[in-house]
Amino acid sequence: MKIAVIVVRVLMGLLFLFASISVLFNLVSQPELTGKTKSFMDGVNASVYLMPLIKITELLCGIAFVSGFFVPLATIVIAPITINILLFHIFVDTAGLPVGIFLVLANLFLAYANRDKFRPMLAAK
Repeated sequence: MKIAVIVVRVLMGLLFLFASISVLFNLVSQPELTGKTKSFMDGVNASVYLMPLIKITELLCGIAFVSGFFVPLATIVIAPITINILLFHIFVDTAGLPVGIFLVLANLFLAYANRDKFRPMLAAK
């Protein structure tokens, strides 16, 4: 189980690092968007702050996953982003659906692996 946690954590971290660095520093040219994807991205980009916030969060969580520090915190912080990635690929652009499924399952796996660290936070008082 420990090796599986490390493999999943590092894979997820590298995926977030690549995705965030390539967008933040414009390393990869963006493809021409059409249809619902263009409408969605126009809305996200119109907010001005949302895409940089998402990518900086992905960068910080990716560093946490790869380094192994603050993994339970990164698991919680990145959860809404992974769910949004999955829902985007279900409802808007199905091409990336396997990546969305992997990210949600990997995040759930890491949350399960760190469940003991979440117990005090979830205890009724």
